[in-house]
Amino acid sequence: MDRISLVLVIIGALNWGSIGLFGFDFIGALFGGQLSSVSRVIFAIVGLAGLWCITLLFRRREVTRRSHE
Repeated sequence: MDRISLVLVIIGALNWGSIGLFGFDFIGALFGGQLSSVSRVIFAIVGLAGLWCITLLFRRREVTRRSHE
């Protein structure tokens, strides 16, 4: 779940970067505009992934030790 969320957040960040730098919305262009149902669902899923990724900030890191036997 963490990796999927992280990939979705990266896609969202790249989309926002393209809007900021070039004024072009890739998701909107691919799925019929920002207000189309499909685009809104994708934006909502990316937003939920962003909320999930917030939990990564507060988790303890698990240290794994590899034995060299």
